[in-house]
Amino acid sequence: MGEQGVDVLLLSVGPDLPWLIGYEAMPLERLTMLVVPADGDATLVVPRLEAPRVVPRAGVFSIRAFEETDDPIEVVAGLTGAAPTVAIGDRTWARFVVDLQHRLGSSTSWRRASSITSPLRAVKDDAEIEALRMAAAAADRVASQLQAGDVPLVGRTEAEISADLGRRLVDEGHARVNFAIVAAGENAASPHHEPGDRVVRAGDVVLCDFGGTMLTEGGAGYCSDITRCVFVGEPPAEVAEAYEVLHRAQRAAVEAATVGTPCERVDQAARDVIDEAGYGDRFIHRTGHGIGVEEHEDPYIVAGNADPLTHGHAFSIEPGIYTPGEWGLRLEDIVVASGSGPDQLNVADHSLVVLD
Repeated sequence: MGEQGVDVLLLSVGPDLPWLIGYEAMPLERLTMLVVPADGDATLVVPRLEAPRVVPRAGVFSIRAFEETDDPIEVVAGLTGAAPTVAIGDRTWARFVVDLQHRLGSSTSWRRASSITSPLRAVKDDAEIEALRMAAAAADRVASQLQAGDVPLVGRTEAEISADLGRRLVDEGHARVNFAIVAAGENAASPHHEPGDRVVRAGDVVLCDFGGTMLTEGGAGYCSDITRCVFVGEPPAEVAEAYEVLHRAQRAAVEAATVGTPCERVDQAARDVIDEAGYGDRFIHRTGHGIGVEEHEDPYIVAGNADPLTHGHAFSIEPGIYTPGEWGLRLEDIVVASGSGPDQLNVADHSLVVLD
């Protein structure tokens, strides 16, 4: 905050709050906000009825609970004072932002809190990496169940399989499921396909991209995210050949993800393999995204991002090849940049597993 000339940081709903103090605000019409002055103590402004959910942390923040008849905007404004520059959480409800801007007046300038919090959150410490490793291992176990044929596919809808994968994530220790994409056949050509009533049948590729959140003792949760494809029956040559290219592209990007390498060069490493094989126009998204308390956060592995990887950066490597109306393939692992080289957290079988 001092480096960026920010006098007060205001954090409401969103991932920054649990990351800092271990408390996740409910998305209510009642304001919850952590007020962090650059030169003072932090205060959590919270509705009285929500205060019992807060775990007090002496020396980290104090709690200011307000009554139903109090005006929380006045409370936050009083703690903020005549701050020249305020950074506010990116996901704060507009109603609260507008009211605070009106109350603090035109002498206060505003910035996004992510300019401060995102670079800090992007670099994981050892405990955070271990939390990500545990989440990845749990997701690996579910992926291995899928690849072993323990998750029934033929005759079930995508939605039914999605629910099954979600239950298995919870059984493996996740507190919640963030997403469970199941895309069969032609639907796999849509990277963010919503699982529906399409029934899986012989001759289908089935793309499964799933992840959730595992909680730590401190209260914050860390995410998993994995994609594996299986084929029901023997895959046609064009699918098998494309998957072999995809596998090589993913491996090239993982190997390129070393400390000091610009994010865009990691993206290019995957893209070069796919371009050379003639599938360049079918790789329609970035190679990866950061992961931590959110499933998508900094750093982004994409063209145009020249920021170098730093020890502790955690991110996905997930190239894809998609043929509209026919099939789609994606292969995804979570990787951590470290001084000893890329630390690949997911180890479930990377081949296109064939199931009967």
